[in-house]
Amino acid sequence: MAVREGGREALTHWEVVETFRRTDGDKVASLIECRLETGRTHQIRVHLASIGHPILGDDVYGAGFRTKAAHLTPAAREALGGLGRQALHAYLLGFEHPLENGYLEFRSELPADLEALRRGLREAQGGLAPETSRAAKKRSKASKP
Repeated sequence: MAVREGGREALTHWEVVETFRRTDGDKVASLIECRLETGRTHQIRVHLASIGHPILGDDVYGAGFRTKAAHLTPAAREALGGLGRQALHAYLLGFEHPLENGYLEFRSELPADLEALRRGLREAQGGLAPETSRAAKKRSKASKP
């Protein structure tokens, strides 16, 4: 991946959790889990867009991929249109507290609007079980935008 002159290094580990396909078998979207080693502005959005997999609903880094929304089911398109934001959710945040020398962890379940999008994407598979994979781990390295 190209490193931008003057940018700061950013490292994201990502893994495909679930792949959504249309009934004709073509991939249309994936649920991705990301683990950040750095915390750069827009890091996940930049890294995923740079490898051709922008976040649904990202009008900045995913603008060139809007035609992919046309491949979604009506339910998924409706859910995506109703989001009014990126399909990005932090389900787990953890860090070492700087003053108390202890690890803090916070979890948040998938909100209803993103769950509706997930259901719409699953609908495209015609009732097929979701294709899941936790084996394919990838690393993405790039500089800050």
